[in-house]
Amino acid sequence: MSAAEEGSPLTTHVLNTADGVPARRLSLSLHRLDSNLVIWNLVTVGTTDENGRCPDLITKEAFTPGMYKLRFDTGQYWESNGQASFYPYVEVVFNITNPSQRFHLPLLMSRFSYSTYRGS
Repeated sequence: MSAAEEGSPLTTHVLNTADGVPARRLSLSLHRLDSNLVIWNLVTVGTTDENGRCPDLITKEAFTPGMYKLRFDTGQYWESNGQASFYPYVEVVFNITNPSQRFHLPLLMSRFSYSTYRGS
């Protein structure tokens, strides 16, 4: 794990399970729900690196209790690899009640399925 990832309380790792490789250059964004206005506010955007990881999603100071979502642009990823996909994007919505913990949200995907879980 890099020093950058150790500093971020939230990390992700995207794997292309159809080909058994990291999902390189996959665009994603992190959003936080404004519960008063009931709208999603963009926190950051990023792209996975050669290992399918996207470090520095959010700083410890900005990571406060609330509802978040990670949006993965899976359709764009598959299209860039010359393949069609059933899912144009994947959104993973989750609650943070204790921001002092570390959270790792991997995405395992193929063109016709995906799975996620809270890792460590």
